[in-house]
Amino acid sequence: MRPAVMILVAALAGAAGVPDPHPAQGLADLFLDYVEVRYPQVDRQGDVLYVSIHRQRLLLIRGGRVVRSMPVSTAWRGPDCEADSHGTPLGLHRVARKIGEDVPEGGILRGRRFTGRIASPGTTVKEDLVTTRILWLEGAEPGLNRGPGVDSFSRAIYIHGTPQRARIGTPASEGCIRLSDQDVIRLFADVAEGTPVIILDN
Repeated sequence: MRPAVMILVAALAGAAGVPDPHPAQGLADLFLDYVEVRYPQVDRQGDVLYVSIHRQRLLLIRGGRVVRSMPVSTAWRGPDCEADSHGTPLGLHRVARKIGEDVPEGGILRGRRFTGRIASPGTTVKEDLVTTRILWLEGAEPGLNRGPGVDSFSRAIYIHGTPQRARIGTPASEGCIRLSDQDVIRLFADVAEGTPVIILDN
């Protein structure tokens, strides 16, 4: 890893302890500095989704400014890019497909199709239900999250809704990135297919 990248990674890791009247924006500024060095192909003036596994937080950054900050739930097993690991993959992705535009809030999807059933809000069922909307992610880094054995798209890694509101903000998923049903509706409306998504363990 290049020295400049190492310095920015360290800064991101320690950002939670830095006083900031707008902490989400302060974190986003550090993140965008990292993106400039690590992922120069990403347009930092466009929309970028940043998922912080350590903070259990998703930021929608538009034109360098935070327009949404949402709590998430990533994998209870932690970060892992390998197939069948049930971990949340790291690195640069993009939103490959958006699914569920007309599904009602809480609607349960199986195989990316609406079942006609609605999950009870706040349910404590242990099943990892996919509800309301799906943003299906595709890896953009061959050997890390794209290609044989590590392919995020083949693993069906989504940003999706969940009725398990009490578990948002803590790692609890089987690899996907969970949002509340209300938040995933908002995010779905806000971002287009092709939007870059960068997942970091910081």
